[in-house]
Amino acid sequence: MQEIRRVDNNGERNAAPEQEPKHTMKYILLIHHEEAIDENERRPLLDESVQLANVLHENGQYLDAAPLQPVSETTSVKVRDGKRIVTDGPFAETREQIGGYFLIEAKDLDEAIDIAGRIPGARLGTVEVRPVREVEGLPADRRPR
Repeated sequence: MQEIRRVDNNGERNAAPEQEPKHTMKYILLIHHEEAIDENERRPLLDESVQLANVLHENGQYLDAAPLQPVSETTSVKVRDGKRIVTDGPFAETREQIGGYFLIEAKDLDEAIDIAGRIPGARLGTVEVRPVREVEGLPADRRPR
C-alpha cells in the first residue's frame, strides 16, 4: 500500500503519514423472512442486529440499517399510461417478505457475504446481497439540515 504524505502550508511534511484510502463498494443486504415472528422471538434478533450495526460502525462499514413495518402497512405504486395506480400490500405475493436491510461498505463481495452471514435474520430466512450502483449527482448527505 502506498503512503500518502501531506504537506502543510509552510511546505513541511506532516509527521504522521496517512495511508492511502481503501477502495470499498456499497452493498445493500436485504433481509427476507416470514413475517409471522412473535415479539418474544423478534426482540433478541433486533438487539443482536443493533450490536452488529455498532460493530460495523466501529469498523467504518456501517451506512444505515432498519427493520421494516409489516407488509400490512405496505402501499405499492405503479404508473401505467400516465396513470398512477396505488394498491395496498406488497408488490410480490410470497411467504417471505423483506423484513429489513443493512446498507454497508465492504472491500468486496466476499466481505459483504461474511457480514450478511452475521445478520440474525439469515437464521430465519435469506439475506440478499446486492451491490449498490453509484450515481453521480445524488446528494452525498441524505438528511435535511
